[in-house]
Amino acid sequence: MNFFHLALVLLLLSFICAPVGSCIEQERLTLLRFLAELSPPHDNGQLAASWRNRTDCCTWEGIICDVDGAVTEILLASRGLEGRISSSLSELTSLSRLNLSYNSLSGGLPPELIFSGSIVVLDVSFNRLGGELQEVDSSSSDWPLQVLNISSNLFTGAFPSTTWEKMSNLVAINASNNSFTGHIPSSFCISSLSFAALDLCYNQFSGEIPAGIGKCSALRMLKAGHNNISGALPDDLFHATSLEYLSFPNNGLQGTIKLVIKLSNLVFLDLGGNSFSGKVPESIGELKKLEELRMDHNYISGELPSTLANCTNLAAIVLVSNKFTGDLAKVNFSNLPNLKTLDLCTNYFTGTIPASIYSCSNLTWLRLSFNKLHGQLPEETEKLKSLTFVSLSYNYFTNITGALHILKSLRNLTTLLIGGNFMHETIPQDETIHGLENLQVLGINDCALTGKIPSWLSKLKKLELLLLYNNQLSGPIPTWIKSLNYLKYVDLSNNSLTGEIPTSLTEMPMLRSDKIADHSDPRLFRMPVFVAPSLEYHTANAFPKMLNLGNNKFSGVIPMEIGQLKALLSLNLSFNNLHGEIPQSASNLKNLMVLDLSSNHLTGAIPSSLANLHFLSNFNISYNDLEGPVPITGQFSTFPTSSFAGNPKLCSPMLLHRCNSAGAAPVSTIPTKQYIDKVVFAIAFGMFFGVGVLYDQIVVSRFFG
Repeated sequence: MNFFHLALVLLLLSFICAPVGSCIEQERLTLLRFLAELSPPHDNGQLAASWRNRTDCCTWEGIICDVDGAVTEILLASRGLEGRISSSLSELTSLSRLNLSYNSLSGGLPPELIFSGSIVVLDVSFNRLGGELQEVDSSSSDWPLQVLNISSNLFTGAFPSTTWEKMSNLVAINASNNSFTGHIPSSFCISSLSFAALDLCYNQFSGEIPAGIGKCSALRMLKAGHNNISGALPDDLFHATSLEYLSFPNNGLQGTIKLVIKLSNLVFLDLGGNSFSGKVPESIGELKKLEELRMDHNYISGELPSTLANCTNLAAIVLVSNKFTGDLAKVNFSNLPNLKTLDLCTNYFTGTIPASIYSCSNLTWLRLSFNKLHGQLPEETEKLKSLTFVSLSYNYFTNITGALHILKSLRNLTTLLIGGNFMHETIPQDETIHGLENLQVLGINDCALTGKIPSWLSKLKKLELLLLYNNQLSGPIPTWIKSLNYLKYVDLSNNSLTGEIPTSLTEMPMLRSDKIADHSDPRLFRMPVFVAPSLEYHTANAFPKMLNLGNNKFSGVIPMEIGQLKALLSLNLSFNNLHGEIPQSASNLKNLMVLDLSSNHLTGAIPSSLANLHFLSNFNISYNDLEGPVPITGQFSTFPTSSFAGNPKLCSPMLLHRCNSAGAAPVSTIPTKQYIDKVVFAIAFGMFFGVGVLYDQIVVSRFFG
């Protein structure tokens, strides 16, 4: 539980229940004025009925009174309320807690509520409130407000400064997920020595971290990630030695991290997504209470200090996308019994996987991809029984057969990414490879592997994503593929697969219907995969339903049954030896966004019914032998002429060969060299767009939702 929530709990416990008196008439009228300013229907009319049908407001839904009948709490979270918040609520002189969170309230936040003479906890988070917050006019500093939560609204303008100077009782502020601009003020604890929690993340703050923030001696949580803050971490910040949570991800901070070690009470440190450089100091080991260390996406270099093993409470180490070098064996991971996440992706680590990692029996997430590690996967890997996510992609590992026989013992694995290794080896056909029955994602791509698609894959009954692209696999697609009931993302492109496109592909349940429930647990699969520059997917059930068989040696015709794949969003059959016509049934693929049939030997006309594919945004039939008019309605009016190139018998107002023109000259075929150049370009483009760049990153959990 983070400190902001803890503060709320402690305050709530202080509101001890007692016998309730009858409602004060003046306060009943005040509540009705609040109700009148809401936009009907609020709470489907139930709230209004509850309040208007009973005269005693202390019995109304969401209202709590004291023994004298005075309203002390208004608790109307998640009631579907719309309209404006009435300033009349400030007339409730005993109101200590107001919670209107998770509604659809709009307009401004009446300043009378912030500067109320009684309100201690004010929570209007997750609404549509906007405008600027006003500075206080009064010179008084005796306002009772302790906890203010205005997060996830539409507030703009500069964040108040003098207001907080006059709040002597302030403990916690959450103003995250708004559009505040300007500098972060440093006045939070000028009057309040007990100020302990501040969350300003997901705003538009700029400038440097204010030096005065270090005067907040009681500060335990400081979060300002996802802003435009620049400069170095100020020395003054390290005077706030009570800090337990320090989070500044995704800003423009720079400099070294040498001073952070003075914050010996830190439990959570997130400096990811900045421009920090230099080395991690040996003194990092002094952070004995540290549980999460996140410094991803910076320019930090050098070796990991061996003293990191002194942080024995570490549960997560995330150092993705830096310039770390050296041997990981320098760190004794066996001293980290609580370690659950180790993410060192995209660095320059060398050597082998250190043996000490196999002592981390609680490890659930291991990602060492995009480094320079080598060797074979040792048998000790079998000790990591808790692993659910493993990515070793793009290193120099060898012996894929041995690796799979070891990994099969990890029965909790849901994601296994080992592509970019085992170069030019043969994919094992061994039927004894079993035990990976919980796999949802399997990536063995970019390995130049030879052999056939192995039958042991048919045992992976929970598989949803299968990535075997950029290998040298041969033979046909096995018919058992239709037995993988949850498989929905299949990329077999850039191989040497042969035979006809089997009708068994058209019998895959997840591709035939978009009404089949996705059984995957999004908590077990948390990595974005970029399928195109604008398409990013963080969970398995967010992936598009895709079938990519491009750049193989498939022959025969496109089966008519292809029209049964009505849930399909992307179909790529390019660069094969397919002939015959484009089946009319393709027009049944109503959800299709990408259709690539280029560089085959297709003949006949383009079915005019394809114009009814209203979601189609990427269409390519270039370099076939199609003929006749190109449809000009629907999405076809948006496709570039390159989508139809290399089909000299096609005609259209947008092509050189116009339809029904007696004087139209035949279009000459493209010169051989130019054709080859285009093919090479198309392959490169297809590998990027159709295959995608598999670049996975951890999704950092947030403390304020």
